[in-house]
Amino acid sequence: MSNDVELINSNPQHIAIIMDGNGRWAQKRHLPRIIGHNEGVKSAHKMIQYCTEKKILALTLFAFSSENWRRPKEEVSMIMSLFISTLEKELEKWHQQGIRFLCIGDKTAFSEKLQQVIAHSEKKTQYNQGLTLTIAANYGGRWDMKQAFQAMSKQILTGELNPDSLTETDIDKYLTTAKLPTLDLFIRTGGEQRVSNFLLWQLAYAELYFTSVLWPDFNQAKLEEAIICFRGRQRRFGHTEAQILNNQSQ
Repeated sequence: MSNDVELINSNPQHIAIIMDGNGRWAQKRHLPRIIGHNEGVKSAHKMIQYCTEKKILALTLFAFSSENWRRPKEEVSMIMSLFISTLEKELEKWHQQGIRFLCIGDKTAFSEKLQQVIAHSEKKTQYNQGLTLTIAANYGGRWDMKQAFQAMSKQILTGELNPDSLTETDIDKYLTTAKLPTLDLFIRTGGEQRVSNFLLWQLAYAELYFTSVLWPDFNQAKLEEAIICFRGRQRRFGHTEAQILNNQSQ
């Protein structure tokens, strides 16, 4: 993680979004919840296109949390089917656009078919140099830290890792986001103002942006609004405002 002072008008290079409000969007229109999820996929496509065009390095979308298994079984099943169909439909286009696809989370709970589709998508796009599109599915921030600590503990027991010399950067390397740049901007749609166990370690220095707009209504113009808000903030990382201004004038 960088502790350098960043310019006020710098652009985010890693954006993470909790895509909240699909079900409520459908219910407001007296439609089945799955229709809301289908519309949510369309919004995700718009965000991917925007980030690709603006040459943003990474976009991470929270698609399904480890707590979402508590939803009705029929809805969960439809979400999983939607995940598979979206990957199968969009993968070739993403590959041609140079997008690298990643999926973070405990994938062992998924069906064999979904695991195979995810593995194929990651392998096919692994050398692409454009936007890194990360889907967090069956993901939880505490789970991410737990698996990182378990991996480090094993190496400590074998003598491969010295616990006394561990740094925050070392811990970063064991998280599922190790291949991604530092998180700059976190967005949550749908009106809730909490992070809901998403990227807990990675959120340490991110700028938070909450909006009441339901995810299916969150378009490229709404994302631009969030980025403009981001540009207007000072990212001080412990420095004073005077230090930042002095740094900019040099």
